[in-house]
Amino acid sequence: MSRRVSRRTFVREVAGTSLAATIVPRRALGRGYQAPSDTVNVACIGVGGMGRNDVRGLVQAGANIAALCDVDDDAAADAFRTHPQARRYKDWRQLIERERDVDAITVSTPDHTHAAITMAVLRAGKHVRTQKPLTRTLAEARAVREAARQRPRIITQMGNQGHANEGVRILREWIEAGLIGPVREVHFWTNRPIWPQGIQRPTELHVPRPTFDWNLWLGPAAERSYNPAYAPFRWRGWWDFGTGALGDMACHLMDAAYWILDLGYPSRIDAECSQLFLETAPRSSRVTFQYPARGTRPAVTVVWRDGALVPPKPVEWPADQLWPFAEDGGQLWIGDEGKLVAGVYAENPRLLNADRMRQVTEHPLEQRYPRTRGVYPEWINAITTNTRCGSDFQNHATGLTEMILLGCIAQRMGTSLEVNPVTGQFVSSVPSEYVDPPYRAGWRL
Repeated sequence: MSRRVSRRTFVREVAGTSLAATIVPRRALGRGYQAPSDTVNVACIGVGGMGRNDVRGLVQAGANIAALCDVDDDAAADAFRTHPQARRYKDWRQLIERERDVDAITVSTPDHTHAAITMAVLRAGKHVRTQKPLTRTLAEARAVREAARQRPRIITQMGNQGHANEGVRILREWIEAGLIGPVREVHFWTNRPIWPQGIQRPTELHVPRPTFDWNLWLGPAAERSYNPAYAPFRWRGWWDFGTGALGDMACHLMDAAYWILDLGYPSRIDAECSQLFLETAPRSSRVTFQYPARGTRPAVTVVWRDGALVPPKPVEWPADQLWPFAEDGGQLWIGDEGKLVAGVYAENPRLLNADRMRQVTEHPLEQRYPRTRGVYPEWINAITTNTRCGSDFQNHATGLTEMILLGCIAQRMGTSLEVNPVTGQFVSSVPSEYVDPPYRAGWRL
């Protein structure tokens, strides 16, 4: 009886035989060529929208696209056309069951299906990259962290690409060098939402396109009829499917502060919101996180603003220069000895003390944190070298996601919440369905 042998299994089994000489090392191929044994075979789940960008990024990083999956044939058309050799699926469960020889799987679906797919990939023993936010609920984030902890050889990465870029490393080097002194406040703001929020459930009857499988798209979410108010794209504002502007953008904006300041869990969250709606996130909000002192770090106040709310422009910003953070968003760090600003992804960091900025530009600090070639090469390289990604599930991504989801719950309730800063458990009363809602029959975490 014959059996299928994966590429990696074959390489491992022949390593001790004369056949090993047929595996061509990378160095023997010359510059610009890659040995087949170095190629990572990837299956991609969700390949329209941001998922299409993920496919492109993986190809540029040297991965082979072995299989593609999407519930919407129209959304996936470009990826299907560009990769005709890739096997096609509509149901991600079939892909995971049949694609046993792929090395890694990406999850680029709406938020409400992230956790169920990610857990299935982890159980299958495949390396996994999941878009941000890693999960839609706190219970999911904690389950994914535990599953990743039990499988330390699986290489994981959340798709908050700024964490792999240079800007976040520059910020950390500046902060640790004391260029603005101990940090007391950090402010974040975004132009999101750019989709409808603060609305009621629609009542019109619609029928999905024949190429779009609504039942598969709905996945573990509670049963409801299809409406274009949900998909494509507009799902982010609905609590059953997304996490609003905070869940969408804070994985980028708040990432640097979470990492550099070792924020952990807050002790208190205060949410000031526009009109609340039962099923959708508010149109605008200001959410304040209070973090107690930790080690040598003082207490920190973190303020999030969305819906075009922005903090006052710092008085230190030159009057004759355009303020570049008004349109998309940005971040402002306030320390005892100065301030700094940066973009959404921690790009273009700038000290607001002109003399100090000039000094650090002319004499850059020592690079204490290694640079990467970008988020996709980081993941592919980590798989081939058995190293860890910066935004891995066990050490970074789940904690960052939890912090953000705590803020989403405060938004949803439009109130103040007390949190145990050690365990992350609520001291205040919170509805259980906001933390761990049940899955639809037939679906599991």
